[in-house]
Amino acid sequence: MREEDLIKNLLELIDNINMNELGLKARIKEEMERYNKFQALMGFEKNTDAKPKNVDMRTFVKYILKEGSMLEKRELLSSIKSKIVIRKKILNIES
Repeated sequence: MREEDLIKNLLELIDNINMNELGLKARIKEEMERYNKFQALMGFEKNTDAKPKNVDMRTFVKYILKEGSMLEKRELLSSIKSKIVIRKKILNIES
């Protein structure tokens, strides 16, 4: 099974996966701080609306699966608590 197919299947399962949100919240906070530092470096005003407390975790997960690096995807997958199995080239959540 190809990586692209696995990611496509994972994106479909995201709404049913139990995630360690504390780990993801920390990751989002780090990303927002990094973004604000970049804006300051470029001479832009800090975006005061960018607060991690209101960020939808599932949307962030989908973004990482689509656009993240291999390391980011690996980190993300390690934070998923549900057991994911592959049967007949289809991902499923096992309880």
